[in-house]
Amino acid sequence: MTKLLVITTLYPNRIQFRHGLFVETRLLRLVASGQCDAVVIAPVPWFPIASRRFPKYSQYAQVPTKEERQGIVIYHPRYLVIPKVGMLVTPLFLALSTWLAARKVKQSGYYYDLVDAHYYYPDGIAVALLSGPLGKPFTVTARGSDINLLANIPLPRRMIRWAARKAAASITVSAALKERLLELDVPEEKIHVFRNGVDLERFTPLPRDPCKKKLGVSTTTLVSVGNLIELKGHDLIIRAMPALPDCQLLVVGDGVLREDLASLAASLGVEQRVRFIPAVPQSELVEIYSAADILILASSREGMPNVVLEAMACDTPVVAAAVGGVPEILCDPSAGVLLPRRDVESIIAAIRQLLDDYPQPGTTRRYAERFSWDGTVSGLGDLFNRLQSI
Repeated sequence: MTKLLVITTLYPNRIQFRHGLFVETRLLRLVASGQCDAVVIAPVPWFPIASRRFPKYSQYAQVPTKEERQGIVIYHPRYLVIPKVGMLVTPLFLALSTWLAARKVKQSGYYYDLVDAHYYYPDGIAVALLSGPLGKPFTVTARGSDINLLANIPLPRRMIRWAARKAAASITVSAALKERLLELDVPEEKIHVFRNGVDLERFTPLPRDPCKKKLGVSTTTLVSVGNLIELKGHDLIIRAMPALPDCQLLVVGDGVLREDLASLAASLGVEQRVRFIPAVPQSELVEIYSAADILILASSREGMPNVVLEAMACDTPVVAAAVGGVPEILCDPSAGVLLPRRDVESIIAAIRQLLDDYPQPGTTRRYAERFSWDGTVSGLGDLFNRLQSI
């Protein structure tokens, strides 16, 4: 059994219950397989007060310094983030707080074999800086914007390339991210593709009509799930609604654009057919996916979006932009339609195309079953077992 020290700023906690769920899900699967044991260091930005005057940042102050989730011990050290110049110095502050937490881990009697980091910048950089003091080989999983966006900035790009060369292995959640790492001159033999899986037991189809009734929708229902930020493209879907008079849209998520998106819907005269639902636990997402006729993903960039796999597992086909790893999973008519372009007209045409040739009940679910966690967990377990002896 490989004993992992997982280091990531992307991990759920008692306050931010959906933050980095995909990292926790992979780890829980590895632990449940019996191939790995783990302790997690999940640093959070330092903020001095838990006040309602600062609703976003005060959440950090409420996160406990140590907690346990589903049998896994998690440390939450604080690290300093300085506005405007934070990108350049954050890896240093993150490395310091991580090192202090790692000492506590060792003092607790947990001796790890391998360090498993997630997200290349700043997390992977911080772990690379600590590779000597930590004293064990490390891996970094690239998950999307760390490689697709931050690697376009000169200094982070150099730091990512340096960290990737120091790492025992780089893991990507899609073949597209592997190609991006190759463009950064990371040795191919160090890159391993292990896509995200989907929990086929949790995300399973529920009867559509009762789910629609519970949500108070009756016509063709579209759903867009994700943080209410620009890159998710919720505005494009809302702009498509005037041309889809027989459809309703559920927008699920929280974020700074909530009021702007609501104003957009009102200006287009579709506010009665667009409903905003705050971020919900996964158990409630199953009901929303099952009520929906189509999930729409209009993001400008992604790694391997879980929402696509989750919707398909609930037998709901998808219309999605061809970004990140999406073309690697949306490659069969039973799964849905890949957008030729990321614009309003293409979204409208794709929705109509899918509704005109809608998959038979059960076919989208059967397609999703090929994306279980089994192969990913087995492959990761084997990789970690090999690396711990380096």
